Amino acid sequence: MKKAVVLLSGSGSNFQAILDSITADEIALEISSVISNVSGARGIDRAKTHGIPTHIVNNHNYSERISFDKALLDKVIKYNPDYLILAGFMRILSPEFIKKFNKPIFNIHPSLLPKYKGLNTHQRVLDKNEKIHGCSVHLVTEELDAGPIIIQGEVPVKNDDDVKKLAARVLKVEHMIYKKALNLFITNQITYDNLRVIKINNEIEIPLKVRMN
Repeated sequence: MKKAVVLLSGSGSNFQAILDSITADEIALEISSVISNVSGARGIDRAKTHGIPTHIVNNHNYSERISFDKALLDKVIKYNPDYLILAGFMRILSPEFIKKFNKPIFNIHPSLLPKYKGLNTHQRVLDKNEKIHGCSVHLVTEELDAGPIIIQGEVPVKNDDDVKKLAARVLKVEHMIYKKALNLFITNQITYDNLRVIKINNEIEIPLKVRMN
């Protein structure tokens, strides 16, 4: 069975959705550990409830980014995971970290990449009067939010939306598509060339699209 380590900074709702899929035998994956850079992150409590080993690597305890990255990587590689899953991890992994890990790293971003990279995506979408918003599961590369996109979930932007309403609608789709993206890798349906080109069963170009009303 494939193994993964999860990195998170907050409530870990995407982690919980993945965990629920594992419990329901929808995906065959072992979560070996959950690591957070934030003491008291709710996602850590979720992991402890399921008996999953947890660690805190607080970035504020390190004066240099390189020291934090080394400490984080040391915790990750201890479990020899096949994958690293970012589930609301609010730190940018350095190019050195990505090179040294040298295995698939997954992230979910709350926009339809390549649009709206970075932070505050929901407000920026509203400011631009977009009609469609969503989220993207992609592989992490050295360039921020620029790795190959595996799957995207789309939602409508409604006339009475504010950031809270829109974020909640997008989050529901995040919970749907993250597990689907992981399962494509776990079941060897994904092929990729140096993290640049991704296909499903060597035939279907992706990203896949999931649309919700």
